[in-house]
Amino acid sequence: MDAGDGPIERRLEQLHTWGPYGLLGISVVLALVGTGQVEGRAEWELDAALVAAAVLLQLWWQLTRPRRPARGRVPSAAGTAYYAVRWAIAFTLTLSSGFFAFYASAGYMDADELIPGMWRRLGLFAGAITVAGAQCGGLPPEGVSQWAAFGALLAANSGLQTAVAHLTEQEERRSRERAETISALEAANTALRQALDENVALHAQLLVQAREAGVAEERRRLAAEIHDTLAQGLTGIIAQLQVVAAVPDLAGARVHVERASALARHSLGEARRSVHNLAPVALADDGLPEALKKTVAEWGERTGVRCEFTVTGTGEQLHDEIAATLLRITQEALSNTARHAAATRVGVTLSFMGDEVTLDVRDDGRGFDPVAVPARNGTGGFGLDGMRARAERIAGHLAVESEPGHGTALSARVPLVRHDR
Repeated sequence: MDAGDGPIERRLEQLHTWGPYGLLGISVVLALVGTGQVEGRAEWELDAALVAAAVLLQLWWQLTRPRRPARGRVPSAAGTAYYAVRWAIAFTLTLSSGFFAFYASAGYMDADELIPGMWRRLGLFAGAITVAGAQCGGLPPEGVSQWAAFGALLAANSGLQTAVAHLTEQEERRSRERAETISALEAANTALRQALDENVALHAQLLVQAREAGVAEERRRLAAEIHDTLAQGLTGIIAQLQVVAAVPDLAGARVHVERASALARHSLGEARRSVHNLAPVALADDGLPEALKKTVAEWGERTGVRCEFTVTGTGEQLHDEIAATLLRITQEALSNTARHAAATRVGVTLSFMGDEVTLDVRDDGRGFDPVAVPARNGTGGFGLDGMRARAERIAGHLAVESEPGHGTALSARVPLVRHDR
C-alpha cells in the first residue's frame, strides 16, 4: 500500500461502518415527514420492527466483521448473509415507503466487500430492483406506463452499477498487480544487495590476486632485465678477456681490454639505470630507431659480423614500455646469434605499420629446430622463452622460423602505442 492510501482506506472503513446507519436514519425521517399521519396505522408497527431489526443487524455486523482495510477484506459467507438479510429488510421497508430506497442503496457501497465473484452482480441487481421500484412509484408497478418506467429505471440503475462494479474490479486488479510489483521489486532489491555484497568481496579478492600477479610479474621482469643487462655485459667482457689471452701482441690485447672496459662501464650504467626504472640506458636520450641503430652497430663492431639496420614506414615516438621491450628483444636476439648461430650476416628491420610495430632479426647462421629448443637454454638465460614472454606482456606476439643449415628469422609484432605527451 502506498503512503497516501492509508487515509483513503480509513475513510472507506468509516463509510462502510456508519454509512448504513446514516442512510437508515435519512429514510426513517423522510418516511415520517412524507407520510404525515403515523398514529392509527398498523403497518408502522411492522416498519418500526424492521427498522429495529436493521439497527440490530448493523450492530451485529459492526462487532463481528473482520478488522481489515476494505480493499484487503475477502468476502465471506457471513458477509453474504448480512448483505442478503439487509436487502430483504430494505426491500420490505421500501414496499411500505419509497423513501427507504435510500437505505437499500447501502448495498452499492459494500457489495464488492461482502459478496464474492459473480454473485456480486446479482446482489447489485437486487439492490437496483429496490431502488428502481421506489423511483417509479412503488412495487409492484401498476399499469403499462409504470412497468415501462420501472424497466427503464432498472436498466439505468443496473447499467450504472455494472459500470461501477467493473471499475471497482479493475481497481482491485491494479491494486493486486501493484502489490505484486512492489513485492517483486523488494525481492529484486534484496538480490541486488546480495549481488553488490558479493561483488565487493569479489573485487577485494581480485585486488589481492592482481597484487600477487603484479609482484610475480615484476620479479620476472626484473630477472629479465638483469639477464639482458648485467648477464649480457659480463658475457661480452668474458669473451673479450678470453681473446686477450690468445692475442700475442700488446696492441691487439689493448684493443680487447678497451672493449671489455667499455662493456663494463656500459653494464654498470645499465645496472644503475635498472635500479631507477628498469629502462634501457640506450633509450635515455634517443628514440627506438636511434637506439637500435647504435646497438646493431656496436654489436657488429664487437663481433666482427656484418650487421645492417633498416627502418620502414613512418617513424613514431613509441611508449617507453614498447620501446624498451623491442630493444631488449633485439639485444637478446643478437646475443643468441653471437653465441649459437656462427652467422656471417645479420639484418635487423624495424617496421611501422599503422597500428603495429614489427621487429625482424634475420641471420644466415647454422639455424636450428625451434621445436627441439628447451624453454630455457643451458646457460640459465631466458632465450626464446624470455623474448616471447616480453612480447606477450605488451599484447604482442613472437614468431621464429628456422631450420638447421638455413639460418634463423625472428619476428616480434607488438601494438603501436605512442609516447605519452
